[in-house]
Amino acid sequence: MSDVAPIDGGAPEPGPADKDDAPAGAHVNKVSDGAVVYGPVFQGRDFTGGVTVHFSLPPTAGQEQLTAREPGLRAEPDPQDELRRAAERLAKAVEVRWGNETRRRKVGQPKARLLPVRWTTADTLMDHWTHICGDTEGRAGPLDLSEASGDIARTYRKVPSGRLVVLGEVGSGKTVLGLRLVLELLKDRRPGEPVPEFFSLGAWNPKEEKLAEWLSSRLTRDTTGMDAATADGKPVAAALVDEAMILPVLDGFDEIAERLRHDALKELNSYEGPLVLTSRTGPYAGATADTRGIQRAAAIELNALTPDDTESFLVLGSAPSAESEWNQVLAKLRDRPDTTAHSSLREVLSTPLMVSLVRDIYGERADTGNGAGRPDQRPEDLLKFASRDKLEEHLLSSFVPSAYDRRPSDPNSPPRHWSPRRARRWLGYLADHLNSIKSPDLEWWRLGTEMSLRARTAVVSFLAGMPFALATGIGNIPVNLIATSHGLGFAILRGVVVGLLHGLVSGPAFGYAYWRANSVQRSRPSPVQVRLTGRDRGERGGQFFHGLFHKALLAARIGFVVALLIVLVDRLLLPLLALGDGLGGGFVAAAQFPLTIGLSAGTALALMTWLETPIDLKESVGCVDLLRQNRENALAQLVVWALALGLISGVAASFVETPLRSFQIGLVFGLEGAFGGGFGYCLCLTAYGQWFALVRVWLPLTGRMPWRPVAFLEDACSRDVLRRAGAVYQFRHARLQAHLATPLSQAPSSGAKGRQDQPSPDGDATDGDATDVAAPCS
Repeated sequence: MSDVAPIDGGAPEPGPADKDDAPAGAHVNKVSDGAVVYGPVFQGRDFTGGVTVHFSLPPTAGQEQLTAREPGLRAEPDPQDELRRAAERLAKAVEVRWGNETRRRKVGQPKARLLPVRWTTADTLMDHWTHICGDTEGRAGPLDLSEASGDIARTYRKVPSGRLVVLGEVGSGKTVLGLRLVLELLKDRRPGEPVPEFFSLGAWNPKEEKLAEWLSSRLTRDTTGMDAATADGKPVAAALVDEAMILPVLDGFDEIAERLRHDALKELNSYEGPLVLTSRTGPYAGATADTRGIQRAAAIELNALTPDDTESFLVLGSAPSAESEWNQVLAKLRDRPDTTAHSSLREVLSTPLMVSLVRDIYGERADTGNGAGRPDQRPEDLLKFASRDKLEEHLLSSFVPSAYDRRPSDPNSPPRHWSPRRARRWLGYLADHLNSIKSPDLEWWRLGTEMSLRARTAVVSFLAGMPFALATGIGNIPVNLIATSHGLGFAILRGVVVGLLHGLVSGPAFGYAYWRANSVQRSRPSPVQVRLTGRDRGERGGQFFHGLFHKALLAARIGFVVALLIVLVDRLLLPLLALGDGLGGGFVAAAQFPLTIGLSAGTALALMTWLETPIDLKESVGCVDLLRQNRENALAQLVVWALALGLISGVAASFVETPLRSFQIGLVFGLEGAFGGGFGYCLCLTAYGQWFALVRVWLPLTGRMPWRPVAFLEDACSRDVLRRAGAVYQFRHARLQAHLATPLSQAPSSGAKGRQDQPSPDGDATDGDATDVAAPCS
């Protein structure tokens, strides 16, 4: 769609005929084809720079004369127009992403299925109304932000500064309320208004990254096209943040480590744009004690639910035959609220998180009275717990067995080998991983990195040495069959021994490259794409070429050393084993081989460094898409290594061999280089290779992840255990994450008697804060 804007500048004087036809006092504007239009002319720039007259209006007194440019002249692009178009694209992407997520989590169901969320103004935890209202004279009075209908958008629009803090207890519904705010503001958003976007603060370190920079990096990671450059060279995401065209809804201030909260508060106060912040009340009150809190921000606090609030939600989430039992349980809570068991259940049902767990465990998945479902999960069992903590732990322990309970008649049942016990173990590993890296974001390229660097290096060394061993071992068999008369048995035996020895030599070399790459933060494997044109010209500065040179030099040194060791193995060790084939050539060939391999390895790594760029989120923003694109990169990497080793080896051989022999040598070295060097490079220096080595091989072998990890993660989202957040996954709620991170031997029983799928111990846990990431309200 064209951008409509008035055209500034004078118009040529009309001819006599034109003046005769013009209304009295009208300004006459000349348009490209000679037609005359009276009044201000509005134009729209299309993609070719042409001009189209959309409409004209009669002039008013004192109005300046406006004219359209000639069609052959291209108007200079307006940076603000460019940002406005980017903001519109972002708004559509955000609406699609979070709309899909909330529909999957049933946030947008009819009101009968929603939990009522109410709040009151938190006067003691907010700035002065004078600052919030921007009243320099100090006459502004307090605004009533209390709301009983759950209309968070209406409350937000009451705040003149556009800065709001949402407080509440664990599981009170803050996260879902933030998602609803994003979607409601988008629904009524007018062009030019800031675009609301949802961010999880748990991954932000305010000591290392300013808020604006962090917001820009999250937008680039999760949203299509945000990494494009504007006319002044700044990324679109950074420009939108700097121009306050983003309304960040920042979820989970309490997820930030306690020692960093004061730094976070300073960063939030230095951010001048509108924002919404959610947090548990206690941590926020502690961090803002003796301060004005978030400056110019109003605050609201969510109220606890009552049994009457949850009645329709629980009843409509269960089979009709269970309605009478739910009515009996809720009636007991109303009639005798002070008994220990009833009081515990009332407290548990005061937060949307626990109410949703009760529905998931005791709703349709429970026994419906007709013999179907789980006979050990009935609503009346909720009245048997003596304390709130025990009941909450019971619900958290029962959630995974309930979510992964397999019923043959249910088309959405998990695969047979994904039993609740195994799912609990795998999810426990994911929770431990997130606690160890201190982030709520489950990024596929970081899975397995909680292992020590020494352990990861050992795994990568072994797996990277295998393809090199297979390539050289298999490659030796036809060579010995054709070029020698020793026979098939000798060729196979020599091929096996050569492959084993070459693998033992190359594996540690690849492991050393992996260790070097992971010892420096900026060189660690991350998602990339391969472009035939390499990086953008603007990115090829001195620092880039400096890094390229050092990487190529490192690869050349490693390649030279590996080749030298191979020469020593072939010339000294194999003859001692009576496996010498006499095809090694003389001293010149022995000296030439390490130089050729070193030059080839350096060239190949330099080419890959040139061609690989950070992932282009114009093409993929989801975890599955990122994995698919990086997997496809492996083919390009094999081609580069085949060309580098094949061409350089063939050219080097041409000085001492015939053209045919040189071609044969180049072909053999190219094929072996593709499978040996290419696979080794992929495993030790790319994000996909690290994923394959650790997540597709090592973690399944040790029982910490399934053999189909992506399918499991996607399935966990469909069962409301995980959620998608742009290009990463997150646990449904950090309370669930903290529970799953505890050893199964310490976790309370789910209450299922005699079930085969009851979880059992599976390992140790790491410490981590139990903070809320999401609070499903429906």
